[in-house]
Amino acid sequence: MSERTIYDNENLQELENLVQEAWVDYSGQSKSQFLDDLEKRLKLFMLRCVKVYRTLSKDYDAQHFGHQLIRSSSSAAANFRAVRRGRSQKEYFAKLSVTIEELDESLFWLETLIYIELVPEHRLADLVDEGYQILKILSKSRKSVSD
Repeated sequence: MSERTIYDNENLQELENLVQEAWVDYSGQSKSQFLDDLEKRLKLFMLRCVKVYRTLSKDYDAQHFGHQLIRSSSSAAANFRAVRRGRSQKEYFAKLSVTIEELDESLFWLETLIYIELVPEHRLADLVDEGYQILKILSKSRKSVSD
């Protein structure tokens, strides 16, 4: 096990199980459970982006785009954590908007890695799909806050 490992195998397996679910029904969950699940999914998304970065070549373009991916995915996860500590509806909405922007940027960098043929599309398909699922959930949450 690498010293850079953030989660032990049991916690990582639990987080990975969240990704395997094609659709999560949040209707029976409390707001707290809903937010806990999204926070875990965003953390796992970030960890998976770090793993993608670690597989990239040392060429300038690969490293540049990889750094951008790590920055935006970690920012999405960190800002969502701040969403949970929002002191007002406006602050909640603002932090949620930043989270959505950073997650969308992460998807841009993943797609860029595919478009410039640094990583085969099939290797990133599940990660991109998970990112879009989370993005849809967060966008819908933001819309319900603004209504």
